Amino acid sequence: MRVLVTGGAGFIGSHVVDAYLQAGHEVWILDDLSRGKREHVNPGARFVKMDLRSADVKDVVAEGEFDCINHHAAQIDVRVSVADPIRDTMVNIIGTLNLLEAARLHGLPPLIFASTGGAVYGEQWQFPANEQHPTTPLSPYGVAKRAVEHYLEYYRQVHGLRYAALRYANVYGPRQDPEGEAGVVGIFCGRILRGQRVIIYGNGEQTRDYVYIRDVARANLLALESFFADPPTSLAYPLSNSRRRGATIDESPNAASCRIFNIGTGIETSVNTLAAMLLRATGADSPIVHQPARPGEQNRSAINPALAAQVLGWQPITPLADGLTETLEWFRLQISSQARIHS
Repeated sequence: MRVLVTGGAGFIGSHVVDAYLQAGHEVWILDDLSRGKREHVNPGARFVKMDLRSADVKDVVAEGEFDCINHHAAQIDVRVSVADPIRDTMVNIIGTLNLLEAARLHGLPPLIFASTGGAVYGEQWQFPANEQHPTTPLSPYGVAKRAVEHYLEYYRQVHGLRYAALRYANVYGPRQDPEGEAGVVGIFCGRILRGQRVIIYGNGEQTRDYVYIRDVARANLLALESFFADPPTSLAYPLSNSRRRGATIDESPNAASCRIFNIGTGIETSVNTLAAMLLRATGADSPIVHQPARPGEQNRSAINPALAAQVLGWQPITPLADGLTETLEWFRLQISSQARIHS
């Protein structure tokens, strides 16, 4: 199949591109390189440098005649969204609507959307949270991601869009930005390998659900395949056409939730534990420094991936210790390469 991956030069998007190409699909990448990196672009893909908000997006969609669109392009920094919610809205909502309208004008292929688990659910009362957990986002970034999910459901009901929204837990792994706000694993790896102190905000007992990048890429591959499954899955056809097309689909009021999937491990790991695991894996003695907690930071976060296992056949398979070892090795090679360049 021919797939358009927006944000395909970014941390997660580039791994999704790799997985699609390895599976034999044809891939186009649309990325403005504001956060993505040219060196992460797989040479087997066709690359288009373009802002998601550009009027020319419709021409790319028209030319590509895509079988599916995988939408990872986004403003990903929660702090930026708080400081400049208008910018966050313009990229994450307006940019997405620009893409959806371009798709609507040219066949409306199925769409996979990179959403967020922790930022959408806000402060949880259920651990791990399933997809029915109330959504009370605490940042404009989380609000925007939830708003796009609502838009996807609107396009499904009115225009027949087939979609899957993947609510990610804390994704980590090779190619993660060590300076990125959302990449605590990357930040810790970079600081520990450079012999710098490890900064933990608050007491460090706040928890997160860490899911390895290759597991996340596999979830995107399974979501793509589910659109074209034979026999069809609940993602194969829009509900309005289900009886006419012969699909067996739950048409209950909660049926929309079967298009939103948690992609996480359901396991809570504290920031203190994460730092200790990385220090132990490297044998480093970087000092740990605690600084005041950041306002509005969630205390606990973990999401339940059971629905993804049931509908998509996906489950995380990489233990945290193994994923951290691979991530450290990648960062070690990057730091060594940079040192040679500057020597």
